[in-house]
Amino acid sequence: MIARVWGCRGSLPTPGEATVRYGGNTSCVEIRRAGRISLILDAGTGIKRLGDELDPGLEVHVLLTHLHLDHVEGLRFFAPLWREEGLVHIWGPSSPVHSLEERIARSFSPPLFPVDLGDIPAEVRFHDVPDGTWELDGIRILANPVSHPGSTVAYRLEHDGRSLAFIPDHEPVLGIDLAELEPDWVSGHEVAAGVDVLIHDSQYSEAEYADRVGWGHSSVGHAVGFAQKARVGRLVLFHHDPDRSDAGVDRLVQHAGELWNGNGGPLPVAACEGMTIDLT
Repeated sequence: MIARVWGCRGSLPTPGEATVRYGGNTSCVEIRRAGRISLILDAGTGIKRLGDELDPGLEVHVLLTHLHLDHVEGLRFFAPLWREEGLVHIWGPSSPVHSLEERIARSFSPPLFPVDLGDIPAEVRFHDVPDGTWELDGIRILANPVSHPGSTVAYRLEHDGRSLAFIPDHEPVLGIDLAELEPDWVSGHEVAAGVDVLIHDSQYSEAEYADRVGWGHSSVGHAVGFAQKARVGRLVLFHHDPDRSDAGVDRLVQHAGELWNGNGGPLPVAACEGMTIDLT
């Protein structure tokens, strides 16, 4: 199982000379293995380039953490949706009010988009993520709700004794001190506990977070604290703020390394477009 990052920016795509190294595309991570399907975490703008490179014969599964625009805005330009022979499964958190298909359809209709969801050439199947674990192409998956505005889940993927957790939007410290809580009371802990790699929200510095409490995102300090509490092997910082330059991300990575000191294992790194994470 290999993870490849196609987009790691949060909130808004930010192409430009200040974001060349880490990239400006929003949330999208591909999970690769030698199988007959393609598994994709989130459908931000990074999914556009991924779709252009996918084998047309693959069955595609897109696992959405939630439906905020920066995590679904690439779907409309995802090449497999526009192939008559395509089969695309879209998974996402349930809602008591509207189906996943109805919610996705809002962005596939005028005046936001000229083509209705029902007119897409490919076959598209929508699924609410199930309770408990399930499998896709031999990869065991767990999706649990996490603390973020709106219905939001985090994903844990396991294969051949290796594991990855994907929690791109998360505010586990909202109104609490992580150090004072038992693990079972920490949002996202079951998904992240003991994984080899944790890809986690780290949008803010501590100073920035003070003015953004309740916005649904973590500071770098919170990301490190959560990772340490979950005893993960490696932390990958994700969901970089749209106003954060490459140099700014470098500074947050340095700070994360200082906070990680003494925890053992490799130091935290920041996700960047094109990064591959080998979990074989």
